[in-house]
Amino acid sequence: MADEENTRDIQRKSGKHPDKALSSAFVRTVKDPGKYFDGQGLILKVDKTGARRWVQRINIRGKRREIGLGPASLVSLREAREIALQNRKLARSGGDPLQARQHARAVLTFEEAARKVHELHRPTWRNAKHAAQFISTLETYVFPIMGRVRVSDVTTADVLGALTPIWLSKPETARRVRQRIGTVMNWAVAQGWRQDNPAQAIASALPRQDKAKQPRKALPYADLPGFLSALQGTDSNVLTKRALELVILTACRSGEVRLARWDEVDLDAAEWVIPAERMKAKRLHRVPLSARAMEVIRDAKAECLRLGDDSGLIFPGTKRGKPLSDMTLTKLVKAMNYDIHVHGFRTSFRTWAQERTNYPREVAEAALAHVNADKVEAAYARSDLFEKRLKMMERWACFLRNDSASVVRIAD
Repeated sequence: MADEENTRDIQRKSGKHPDKALSSAFVRTVKDPGKYFDGQGLILKVDKTGARRWVQRINIRGKRREIGLGPASLVSLREAREIALQNRKLARSGGDPLQARQHARAVLTFEEAARKVHELHRPTWRNAKHAAQFISTLETYVFPIMGRVRVSDVTTADVLGALTPIWLSKPETARRVRQRIGTVMNWAVAQGWRQDNPAQAIASALPRQDKAKQPRKALPYADLPGFLSALQGTDSNVLTKRALELVILTACRSGEVRLARWDEVDLDAAEWVIPAERMKAKRLHRVPLSARAMEVIRDAKAECLRLGDDSGLIFPGTKRGKPLSDMTLTKLVKAMNYDIHVHGFRTSFRTWAQERTNYPREVAEAALAHVNADKVEAAYARSDLFEKRLKMMERWACFLRNDSASVVRIAD
């Protein structure tokens, strides 16, 4: 009876539950416990404590249900009416507002989705470093801006807000961050949580970047003998020095050397076979070993025996079972006061081969494990030119130890 009396005072004479029977002022001031009907099944419930909340009575697929719409202190009368109207439209079209709400609650925030995608993709990354970079850049540049936003609600404005501060100052990082945002949003599309990818819709809104990629700093090849002489004079860890020298002697990538294992090396055949999974091109790579390269490997063997290391790694790090880190080699170069990148030694080798030898281009490219861009040519040229590369790498080693007789000699 009390509910009906409370309702009767605010209803129109024309009907029991007319639309928009309540007013904003009434919603703010009502204190008497009861149910107050507004229309579209919308009801304001006032508890004995004075707490006010919205509910909606609605028929969903032939069954009468009651849906909570939130407290009146957070949801205004206007907002409650809009929600109630949308619920009725959805129910009339055969949908289920309760199910839609549950689905919405299941939508992850951008940060939650990003961490989920990171875990899903972890097995596919080339190494742990790339996996860590994916999430660390998002943690630094994206999560503070839109990490708590549900992926269904992320807008182009959110993506712009994350990218704009670094788009020109850190162009390479910004492009990678945009790509990683896009990966997360594509996953959200696949989950049915949205229809578009806002990371793909902002190209025209971002300023034009200078696409000229800055090459990694490299040491002129003429300075390499002096560099190696200075390297031997440092008080750095023996394995660190030997690893860096092997990077230079073989023109291999840092990671290929740092992760090298004893079972990959055959000193009798002067050969080191790097498995496909560790190569950038995902193809097995045979590395010819010069006499000096084999000396370096033997020195590493003696040091591993002295340390009692049985990890199988040629260049173990300070943590048992772990290889040397990329940063270890970089720090050594910086400590020697050289403003160059470890990867740049490959450039030094390539320039030397081009300027100081007459070895064919494909021999030098094979030494760097570069993939032939001409697919037709690559289909027929199946040799890895190992014997020619072995001669070339021996000449390279002679040059590095400043053997003038070998420097001026041109390839056969």
